[in-house]
Amino acid sequence: MSGTGPKKEYGRGGMIMPGEFEEHEATVMIWPVREGSFPNGAREAQETFAEIAGLIARGEKVYLLSDMKTAKPPEIPGVTVLDLETDDAWARDVCPTFVRLSDGTVAGVDWRFNAWGGEYDGLYRDYERDDACAARLCGLLSYPVISARPFVLEGGSIHSDGRGTVMTTEECLLSKGRNPELGREEIEERLKAFLGAERVIWLPAGICGDETNGHIDNFCAFIRPGEAVLAWTDDEADPQHERCEAALQILREEHIKVTRLPLPRNPVCIREEELSGFRYEEGEEERYAGEKLAASYVNFYIANSCVLVPRFEDPMDEEAVRILSGCFPDRKVIPVRSRSVLLGGGNIHCITQQIPKSKI
Repeated sequence: MSGTGPKKEYGRGGMIMPGEFEEHEATVMIWPVREGSFPNGAREAQETFAEIAGLIARGEKVYLLSDMKTAKPPEIPGVTVLDLETDDAWARDVCPTFVRLSDGTVAGVDWRFNAWGGEYDGLYRDYERDDACAARLCGLLSYPVISARPFVLEGGSIHSDGRGTVMTTEECLLSKGRNPELGREEIEERLKAFLGAERVIWLPAGICGDETNGHIDNFCAFIRPGEAVLAWTDDEADPQHERCEAALQILREEHIKVTRLPLPRNPVCIREEELSGFRYEEGEEERYAGEKLAASYVNFYIANSCVLVPRFEDPMDEEAVRILSGCFPDRKVIPVRSRSVLLGGGNIHCITQQIPKSKI
């Protein structure tokens, strides 16, 4: 597989967060039911989630979490359903961040989850089940738990090259809704301690309008050690252009090889006819007609046998597949129509979480 190499001890005590491009033991997903995220009973979203799970299962195990008392997913070849209730379906953010320990075994890091900002700017009030998901999943799958609590972090806010470098954004990790009592250096120390990082690359901000406060996984992603893809626009009138230029300069200074991945040409916005399908809980952030969604092709997922990239029915869809096919010559790049996922505020990477293969 891409990204493998000579064994080396990384980070503190030899612990390391492997790159997503390294071989997986499995992928975790969560069955969508929340109608404040996915309209019309989440029916279209469920079809998309099932398609994505089936494609990933061609090359690795897939664990699909669901509250079996209220929602039983369909049978999908290669997919194992686990009875575990959550508040929403963003596996990247509520499942453990899996790391490999010095003896080659795998453990899950349990961060505190507060719905992307807690009382400051969180997206919903009740998130206890999401917050408990990481430790409960480790228990079900018999993985050791490394508690990082009370430190708040979502999996979509970090990206690892598997060799001791982690990327994030200041916009997210320095947000007042995460760990306001900590400064940048203190936050960086925690990333190094719990992810085995030797270097943290801070990009100023992510995609404009991203309600996660600029998660890195929607903006820039490692594709192998020392190489990343970066969301890009040449339109100087677009406020995103300045963010792209700033990120490119930092990545070059950090000696990261960058491939530019264009953003969709046309804005992806909430349609008036979609609004009636949402059902919100008290305190949950509501959508509005014309709201621009943070659509980005960088929100792809690297599975063992393929790379799944969002398809927006946009003129840039084919170009995104072409560029990513050049980045991943050993994997098939498959576009997936994922508007139903984007309506919830994320995309393919946000609904998946990899479990790396152990080295024993």
